[in-house]
Amino acid sequence: GDYLELGVMEAVDAIALIVPQQKIHAAGYCLGGTLLSIAAAAMARDGDDRLASISLFAAQTDFSEAGELTLFTSESQIAFLEDMMQEQGYLDSNQMAGAFQMLRSGDLIWSRLVRDYLLGKRQPVFDLLAWNADTTRMPFQMHAEYLRKLFLDNELAEGKFKVDGRPVALGDIRQPMFVAGTEADHVSPWRSVFKLNLLSDTAVTFLLTSGGHNAGIVSEPGHAGRSYRVSTKTELDQFVDPETWFDRTPVREGSWWPAWAAWLSGRSGPMQSPPPMAGGGHRVLGDAPGTYVLRT
Repeated sequence: GDYLELGVMEAVDAIALIVPQQKIHAAGYCLGGTLLSIAAAAMARDGDDRLASISLFAAQTDFSEAGELTLFTSESQIAFLEDMMQEQGYLDSNQMAGAFQMLRSGDLIWSRLVRDYLLGKRQPVFDLLAWNADTTRMPFQMHAEYLRKLFLDNELAEGKFKVDGRPVALGDIRQPMFVAGTEADHVSPWRSVFKLNLLSDTAVTFLLTSGGHNAGIVSEPGHAGRSYRVSTKTELDQFVDPETWFDRTPVREGSWWPAWAAWLSGRSGPMQSPPPMAGGGHRVLGDAPGTYVLRT
């Protein structure tokens, strides 16, 4: 609830003050996309139509087939984590990173040990490697609710997840949605991400790109070897399973970013000058991405 109220909704309220009478294109990545889908469903339930579109990148809304992470989300595993988090108030970033490293142990543990320790050939730091090392703590209450209500009980997909004491339904969302998955994603398997097509009653443009959870999304134009598939399902179209969709949808070469930019452009008005960032009584805190990145 705090993440939705103090995160998503505070941002929406601030934007609405700075640029009133303008609809908002919202985008969320991974867990941020899951939170955005919950917020959008709650807004739809409450008659709040300030969103123009919703873009979700490698974000799951149905956790019934959530891939290898389900190995860590049995009742006994979650109870163990809850005991650990209850004692310290959070899940430590190193403990969190360890779970993801185990999913790709060949790439993230053993090959690195051989290269760095046995061969003494430490790999130079590059952007995605630095990003992967930028871990964070997970607060006890938030992480426990996420694992139990979403992963273990799949409440969001089943219409049981509550916001402000009342359940939300993804089928209430009426804004067009752009949903991106990545072929080699070990965190949010693309077939799981694809299930939003079954849960939604609005137009969904689904895009599947080459690469994994990080590199597949951070796939700028000019990046060699990139390709993607994309198609749109309207609310009147019949659902097809992910394998059939994959076989039917042709491959396009290059970055998927221009396809998303074109999708947004087709749902936006003419380009305008940026508004004053201090509009609506908000104080400018600093340049993006913010001073939090300087913390250790």
